[in-house]
Amino acid sequence: MRLALIGAVIVAALGGLLFGFDTAVISGTTDWLRKEFGLNDFTLGFTVASALIGTILGSIAVGKPADAIGRRGVLFILAVFYFVSAIGCGLAWDWGSFMVFRFLGGLAVGGASVVSPMYIAEISPARYRGRLVAITQFNIVLGILLAYLSNYIIGSLHPGENECRWMFGVMALPSAVFFLLLFFTPQSPRWLIARGRVEEARAVFERCGSDSGNIEEEIRDIQASLDLRHHTLAEPFFCKKYSKPILLAVAIAMFNQLSGINALIYYTKHIFEMAGYGAADALLQSVIVGFVNLAFTMAAMTVIDHFGRKKLMLAGSIGYILSLSAAAYSFYAGTGGQLLLISLIVFIASHAFGQGAVIWVFISEIFPNRVRARGQALGSFTHWVMAAAISWTFPMIAAASGWMTFAFYALCCIGQLVWVLTTMPETKGVSLEKIQQELGIE
Repeated sequence: MRLALIGAVIVAALGGLLFGFDTAVISGTTDWLRKEFGLNDFTLGFTVASALIGTILGSIAVGKPADAIGRRGVLFILAVFYFVSAIGCGLAWDWGSFMVFRFLGGLAVGGASVVSPMYIAEISPARYRGRLVAITQFNIVLGILLAYLSNYIIGSLHPGENECRWMFGVMALPSAVFFLLLFFTPQSPRWLIARGRVEEARAVFERCGSDSGNIEEEIRDIQASLDLRHHTLAEPFFCKKYSKPILLAVAIAMFNQLSGINALIYYTKHIFEMAGYGAADALLQSVIVGFVNLAFTMAAMTVIDHFGRKKLMLAGSIGYILSLSAAAYSFYAGTGGQLLLISLIVFIASHAFGQGAVIWVFISEIFPNRVRARGQALGSFTHWVMAAAISWTFPMIAAASGWMTFAFYALCCIGQLVWVLTTMPETKGVSLEKIQQELGIE
């Protein structure tokens, strides 16, 4: 694997790190938000979901810019959004200004969830693509862990009334680093070929490697998959020939959130407090959950190109069902404590090894080159719509019945298991152009 390829992948995946940090940092601030802005359960849920509303719009709006100015050009814009959001949330003077800056951060998260994995998929040889695209997920998880650690450290330092403002503001530094490193990354070779810039694409393949080792053959395959004599980059997306990848992307994205994963990420501290932990212990348990998430994401990265996407999804689905059922029982029986901690650790491990590692890889693989940006945007849009719904409703539903919340998520995961067994195709080790053929797309 070439150093130029690894460097480009790591830089692009920093969008995922900021995605994870921005997503999870609010988990340690929910009590502060209630007090600072006088929020109830409904308005707290809306405040947490405000970033997700931006994420929804960012994910669906980023497809056309990614085709127009390139994947790297969009990443530059997202880096600026992350930076402004971090500074703005740290300095927010009222609830309205906080909501605006969280919304801006949401736009960046939504855009990064589309562009980072898409860029990596387009620049990576097929034999490495699973683990390289999974670096985005690794960085998302690392960002979540860093947010938990940052919240815990800042909370331990007791900086007073500005404690939670520091929790939001620290993200400005990695955002600036991300922006600067993008100057050293190449454009996607598949995007360059779609724009007729074949010589530039050839240079990128020479630096980063190709599927077969034969660059000219690779370029011909990409040109054939684009087939711009019979198709255009602006042709309709929602049509019969793309129905199979569309349904696959929507299904995996919906199941991802119906597991309740974002409820755990956004409300980790709150969930442990519901089970009887003190505030400091709840923050510490969040760090433990973050470490488990990171460890099992790393494990999945090492095997995703060997075992394939489907086997990881099967293992994760079974783990989901068992752990969520145990969490539901914990709340129903009032046992809390260790049983809840163990069940949530198994849950996050199952997510990291299954859905978490697979979703962005799978969605980035199943769409043809000419509509990949729009397909990735659709999958991400579906993911974030469901995330907003789960995050907004969780405080109200959990307040009414904690056990029924987790039982509902377990039931949804049974649906995911059936979908994986009956519908999900395997894509490991297959070039993007051949996946297009196998899905029956001309």
